[in-house]
Formats: sequence, structure tokens, C-alpha cells
Amino acid sequence: MKRTADIRRDTKETQIRARVDLDGSGQAALATGIGFFDHMLDQIARHGLIDLEIEAKGDLHIDGHHTVEDVGITLGMAVAQAVGDKKGITRYGHAYVPLDEALSRVVVDFSGRPGLHMDVAFKAGMIGGFDTQLAYEFFQGFANHAGVTLHIDNLKGDNAHHQCETIFKAFARALRMALTPDPRSAGVVPSTKGSL
Repeated sequence: MKRTADIRRDTKETQIRARVDLDGSGQAALATGIGFFDHMLDQIARHGLIDLEIEAKGDLHIDGHHTVEDVGITLGMAVAQAVGDKKGITRYGHAYVPLDEALSRVVVDFSGRPGLHMDVAFKAGMIGGFDTQLAYEFFQGFANHAGVTLHIDNLKGDNAHHQCETIFKAFARALRMALTPDPRSAGVVPSTKGSL
């Protein structure tokens, strides 16, 4: 069964299309209008082994807030649709990722209960044209619409670019682990309740 989705979400502020293949090879085609954000989305594709296409048109003449948040929402919707009833997935994923002096940890649970717990003190307010406050908005949108519990901690870091990149890479690796089929639980929902 193919674990793919193609979601379009249009509002007065943004028009977003997200296509995902959870069993891809890490290919990405990204166009959000925010260069650093595209770089971070590419980390999700490459390190999560998710084929990812995102086209976003937003009100960047105001700022990047709506675009980044709405990409998180749309990507969350796409992942939720692609993963389906969650039968046979590992469910939990975690990763520690370093980049020079920076180190981040991300833990994800495809629980069906949205929640974001993020502890990151960025050392700069902007990375290129990307407002570092928007990392939270992206992950909040994703968690709410993918139905995941997400814990994100930057444990060390002096450079905001490194901090952010370790977060996105660790997120990708945690997703990859959680979404990997568990051969010992094929066709089984990984919950004592029988549903997630």
C-alpha cells in the first residue's frame, strides 16, 4: 500500500500544496519564498527519507509567519493522510543530531494526541530571511494536524543556524524511525487501546 498524499490548502493569506511519499528516497522540490526555510524542509526530506514537494505562495510582503505556519499545517495534514490508520508503524521515534557545537534531541509519538513541547533558546532572531520564532509555529502547525506529540530540545548551541538545522535534522530522523513499518507488528495498531 502506497503511503502518499497530495494536499492543497488555500486561505486569504496563503496557498499551499504539499505532496509526500513516506517511503521515498529523500527527494525534494521546495518553493516557499523563504530560502532558509526551504533549506530546513530539505533536511526533513533527506534525513527522513520522505519524498517531499511543497509549493507555497504567501503574504511575504508582511512577513513569513503565515507561510511558515501554514506549511506546517499542510505538511501535517499530508503526513496524517499518508500514514492512514497507523497499522504496523513503529509509532515512536527519537533522534539526537549534532552539528559542530550544536546538539538537539527530538522525540515523536504518533499518538493521535497533538502536543508540542519545545525548549529552544535561539542565539539570534533571524537566520537569513527566516525569523527563528517561526520554527515553533511550523512545528505547532505540524503537530496539531499530524496528530503527534512532539518534544524538541536544543541541548547545546552557539550558532542559530546550527541550532535550527540540528532541530530539523533530528525531527526528520525521529519521523523516519516512527513511520518505519515494524515487521513484528504488521497490520497491528501499536496501542493497547487498538486505535490511535
